[in-house]
Amino acid sequence: MKKGFIFDLDGTVYLGDEVIEGAAETIQLIKDKGDQVVFLSNNPANSRRTYQNKLRKMGIEADLEEIINSSFVTAKYLKQKLHSNEKVWVIGEAPLFEELQNHGVPITMDPTKAAYALVSWDRDFTYGKLNQAYVAWKNGAIFLATNPDRTCPTPNGQVPDCGAIIGAIEGATGEAIHHIIGKPSNIMARAAAEHLKLKMADCIMVGDRLETDIKMGNEVGMQTILVLTGITNSSTLNPAIATPTYIIKSIKEIPELEEVKIS
Repeated sequence: MKKGFIFDLDGTVYLGDEVIEGAAETIQLIKDKGDQVVFLSNNPANSRRTYQNKLRKMGIEADLEEIINSSFVTAKYLKQKLHSNEKVWVIGEAPLFEELQNHGVPITMDPTKAAYALVSWDRDFTYGKLNQAYVAWKNGAIFLATNPDRTCPTPNGQVPDCGAIIGAIEGATGEAIHHIIGKPSNIMARAAAEHLKLKMADCIMVGDRLETDIKMGNEVGMQTILVLTGITNSSTLNPAIATPTYIIKSIKEIPELEEVKIS
């Protein structure tokens, strides 16, 4: 039976601009053995093409169809949900707007005319944008977010991510965001499994975050592998958040897991 390996990217396959030792070889071995691979990122600030180019520079061959990020899944979700003449007001960066446009999602700059308000990572987030989000909420917009991550890893350490902006908006409105698309949402899990054309039980989620990667995999019935090369390390393991099926030092050790059975 073929398996589908779903790899988180930053902290799992690479750290910043540095590939993690053994990542390219492990991924190629999985493919050579006939199993499938998909890369799944919560980061909406890069396009799928950017991820593809980055992986190729690291010696990892990846088709564009093998790369799924939260902006891509969010755009597909909105395209399915929007009714005629409905539009989306957006907090986000250029790659998110590009993905929405590629999927034909109509965007409005007027928060009073938004059926949906989409919240994402925005490194130019301001009080003015927060106020516009509040206006959209007062006018009945349904709020979505691309991902729940509080921080994002960078070469210079962690920086505030979409979760911080969600917090500001929820603080202003007093209500929770209606839907968060990225990991650990089952919307993201389904997107990966549908690409692989496999049942959840035949998929293996590999990532470095308990609260997103491992929690998502556990909740939909996947096997889960936690690597200790990113956010989570031996001192921050917290089974109250999620308990992975396996814990390994890095992606390099996956072929040593007999139970995973790279077929």
